[in-house]
Amino acid sequence: MKKITLLLLVLLISTITVRGQIFNPIKWTTKVEKISDSKYKLITEATIKENWSLYSQEVPKGGPIPTTFTYDDNGGSLKLVGNTKEPKGKVKFTKLFNEEGMNIKSFAYKAVFEQEIELVDLKVKEVIAFVEFIACTDEKCLPPKEIDLVFDLTKSVSKSNAIANKAKSDNDSEESKKGLLSIFFIAFLSGFAALLTPCVFPMIPMTVSFFTKQSKSKAKGIKNAIIYGVSIIAIYVLLGTVVTGVFGADALNALSTNVWFNISFFLILVIFAVSFLGAFEITLPSSWATKVDSQADRGGLIGIFFMALALAIVSFSCTGPIVGTLLVEAASKGGLAPIIGMLGFSLAIALPFALFAAFPGWLNSLPKSGGWLNTVKVVLGFLELALAFKFLSNADLVMQLHLLEREVFIAIWIAIFGALTLYLLGKIQLPHDSPQKHISVGRLSLGLVVGAFTIYMLPGLWGAPLNLISAFPPPQHYSESPYGVGYTKQNSITVSSSKTDTHSNLPEGAHLMPPHDIVSFHDYDKGLAYAKKIGKPVMIDFTGHACVNCRKMEQNVWVKPKVLDVLKNKVVLISLYVDDKRALNKDEVVDSKLNPGKKLKYIGQKWSELQTLKYKANSQPFYVLMAHDETNLIDPVSYTPNADEYYNWLEKGIGNFKK
Repeated sequence: MKKITLLLLVLLISTITVRGQIFNPIKWTTKVEKISDSKYKLITEATIKENWSLYSQEVPKGGPIPTTFTYDDNGGSLKLVGNTKEPKGKVKFTKLFNEEGMNIKSFAYKAVFEQEIELVDLKVKEVIAFVEFIACTDEKCLPPKEIDLVFDLTKSVSKSNAIANKAKSDNDSEESKKGLLSIFFIAFLSGFAALLTPCVFPMIPMTVSFFTKQSKSKAKGIKNAIIYGVSIIAIYVLLGTVVTGVFGADALNALSTNVWFNISFFLILVIFAVSFLGAFEITLPSSWATKVDSQADRGGLIGIFFMALALAIVSFSCTGPIVGTLLVEAASKGGLAPIIGMLGFSLAIALPFALFAAFPGWLNSLPKSGGWLNTVKVVLGFLELALAFKFLSNADLVMQLHLLEREVFIAIWIAIFGALTLYLLGKIQLPHDSPQKHISVGRLSLGLVVGAFTIYMLPGLWGAPLNLISAFPPPQHYSESPYGVGYTKQNSITVSSSKTDTHSNLPEGAHLMPPHDIVSFHDYDKGLAYAKKIGKPVMIDFTGHACVNCRKMEQNVWVKPKVLDVLKNKVVLISLYVDDKRALNKDEVVDSKLNPGKKLKYIGQKWSELQTLKYKANSQPFYVLMAHDETNLIDPVSYTPNADEYYNWLEKGIGNFKK
């Protein structure tokens, strides 16, 4: 009966497959590693869906068909060196193939197989093979299947490059960790800032007093306070988890260059800022606080948790704008950033409650509540207002509307921080400020620092680079006067005759990047054609109008004399903007290879797909040094803030071009 049932199951699966509803739990990909001019390693990778298994090349008698690789020797043009190597795998007991059962080696999630070959004929460019296999779960198997494999020897990677690629992958992972660490640190500081607002700070002595008085012993009070702190952390981390879950880890990162995303968060941050400045308060419905507060009286762990939730709701008018800003910034990073951000924020909020409960005597050292708490709130409001214009600038850059150019952005920041300076010096009063006859030394000091920063930004209106804030304003070429106010391209020509010779007649499709006159193409084909014409290697710069690290590279690394010399004289630069929302010409609109059924309608989509398909990367900046046959001269690099390291990469790639 079991055999009949299994046969019917196989027939049913076969019928479904014939009707076109094909289910493939195992995907196969190939790549080639070059060992020497005549020896190669053929690498086959199987990606296996969850709950499915792929069996070994050696299985017990009476078991499933083994995974078998067959390679075409191309009429004797190549020979196999040894057998196909397989990963370690795991031996599992199964009764799928007989009633007694047997131990079979299988692979889950991923399996990599390697076969060395030696070419008899060095002209061989491609190796054809096929793999026969069966895919099973613990309860069923699909019919045996054969998949054709193609190994392109012309796209092989040398062993040293393979190691370098792994190192690059490890570096990218390290950069990702650093990014999350910076999010955590900023969120932690933001949590302390929220702690010093009028809605939260007065709650510290009240809450600690409650725990110490209601607890039968000091140890019990400390325990309850710790649970209270952990509950606060859990509530905010849950919020970050929900944001990540709703939008998706990858989708959040993709949104960072979306026009409507940036405009929406500009408006949200302006509302938050105006609220902090005292125009109105953002509060959650009072009924929420009432219901949660009633649950807090239940006592025990549940009661403590609802006390923490009540704190989050009651203090929302102060913490909400900070939390919202953090989530917006974390959303632009993508991945786990919202969760890590909320962990850092909530940890800073929760720590004081636990520490003061453990050491109640410390409460005497706390400053008394007063007008200084509102000052903290107002300062945060000004900072949020300044940050809001970064999102509006992103939208303007992506659309290339030139409404918020560099000079306008800097002027707005000068106005915001100038007003903050006057506020800190007591020259401006806002609705919730208390009357005061003098200002504190701390407030005066902060006012002087903000005032100095405001003065520092003034030369930016006349073309100064402003390296301290290079990540925030639009790039220097996106301005009314790219060469500075009163300093035009004509001026630069009269100063340097060599510049006139180099740039007076730009090639078709080329642009000048002010203020250093780097010649850059924005079209791949035109840039490559020009490189072939003048005999120089190509540097592809995958960049973005809203890419912060791209601006840092251009304004902090590219301007170094030795790097600038390379970019101006030794390579042909092709800058491809992956977030360019301008429409492609009708004859350039093609089907997407990454998303079948969709069209590539915008310039940025075209370059983004090129980067993903050709270089298996989708982050910016991303730099490629390329020969005229479009092969890499050296492994591509991403954000490299060390100018010496970047210069060495350029020189090594150019050296390979000359060989």
